[in-house]
Amino acid sequence: MDDFYEIDFLNVESKKSGDAICLRYKTNGIQRIHVVDGGFQATGGKVVKHINEYYDFPKLIDAVVVTHPDGDHAGGLRSVLNHYDVNELWMLRPWLYADELIDRFKRFTSAENLKKRLKELYPNLVALEEIALRKGIVIKEPFQGACIGNFTVMAPSKTRYLDLVVESEKTPEQHERADDIFSGLLNVAARLLKAVFWGEEKFSSEPTSAENEMSIVQYANLCDDKILLTGDAGRDALTEAADYAPNVDLVLPGIDRFQVPHHGSRRNVSTELLDRWLGEKPFFKPSTDDTTFIAIISASKEDEHHPRKAVVRGMMHRKAKVISTEIGCIRTQNNAPVREGWTTVTPLDYPEEQED
Repeated sequence: MDDFYEIDFLNVESKKSGDAICLRYKTNGIQRIHVVDGGFQATGGKVVKHINEYYDFPKLIDAVVVTHPDGDHAGGLRSVLNHYDVNELWMLRPWLYADELIDRFKRFTSAENLKKRLKELYPNLVALEEIALRKGIVIKEPFQGACIGNFTVMAPSKTRYLDLVVESEKTPEQHERADDIFSGLLNVAARLLKAVFWGEEKFSSEPTSAENEMSIVQYANLCDDKILLTGDAGRDALTEAADYAPNVDLVLPGIDRFQVPHHGSRRNVSTELLDRWLGEKPFFKPSTDDTTFIAIISASKEDEHHPRKAVVRGMMHRKAKVISTEIGCIRTQNNAPVREGWTTVTPLDYPEEQED
């Protein structure tokens, strides 16, 4: 078979939204299977079942990526690690940097005690580490610039990641950042200016969590499609990733497959960031048939908080075909094997109203 890719966004079927993404792709005769997040612990078996059914019962997974430590992303990967041989586990473990961080925590005088505390705060990562060590799976650091198969890590850089560990509400020391407040004011002013045109966008000025900002942002060009996987990345992570784009010869705007971060939350994007990644919205409202890229949202049907209508609008303002896992598992592909019984997905309608 010629080069192809298929990316499956699984519906974790929970009251809250989660992320579980399976990828299979072939380039230059080399095929790889790549799993990004696994939903909740209870949904890990669904990830394994999907891989077996649609990826021909593989024994080996080339790479497993933990975008960040939240349970709706990391929990289900225990099943994946236990079920398959895995070449590489990519995840960030904050306790590895206790020696570098100790001077930033006034309550700790011992790096060993800080390491112990960080392990207590991130049990999902500890559980995955234990499985990997038991099975001899190599654990690698997905910092900016690392290559995971055909994907490049765009964010986070190590410096920003360490700052986030310190700033997290989980850790003993917390610092309010003045630039967050200033950024919020800028977002409000920008929204007022944009409101005179069609398609007002009401995004939140509140920041997302430090853990979400830790998310691994990955980019690849497969079959001439530019693909961005964002996890729960916030505005800082997306900004850092955009700043890094020239290093991978990515000219922005210009994404063909865009994972909408954090299940379509208003705290993770802004008008300016969407303009930068996806292009500015046209002066006149585009036709529903005039789409230039696909935006995929991992959201549960029972989750009343996601996706936000403002975010769906923001995607469509930039000529996106927006699809959501609320209706079930979604595959986006190019030249991939035909799946019997799978049909073309119906995109979301444009929300005429949005949240206040």
